Amino acid sequence: MPAQRKYSREIIERGVQLVLEIREETPGRSGVVREVGELLGVHPEALRHWVRKAQKEGPHRTTLTSSDAELIRRLEKENAELRHANNVLKAAAAMFASELHPRRNS
Repeated sequence: MPAQRKYSREIIERGVQLVLEIREETPGRSGVVREVGELLGVHPEALRHWVRKAQKEGPHRTTLTSSDAELIRRLEKENAELRHANNVLKAAAAMFASELHPRRNS
C-alpha cells in the first residue's frame, strides 16, 4: 500500500507553477522557493524537489507553434480594438447622461 501523501496534487502543481513563474519574471531573485513554500504551507525542500522533478520531466512552457503565435497576435489585436471601442462607448454614455441631467446654474 503506497504511503499517504502529505500534500495534495493541486498544492504540488500550484507550488511548482508559482516558483517557475516568479523565476521567469524576476531571474536572479533568491529565496523564491522558501517564499512560495511559506505561502502555501509547504516545506521548502519538498517544493524544491518538486520543481527540480518538473524541470527534468520537460520544459515548463512549451514552444508555441507558428499557428498558435498567429492566433495570439490576432486575439491581442482584437482585444485592443474591443478595449478602444469600450472606452468610446463609456465616453459617449457619459456625454449623453450629462445631457439628460443638465446642471442648474443657481
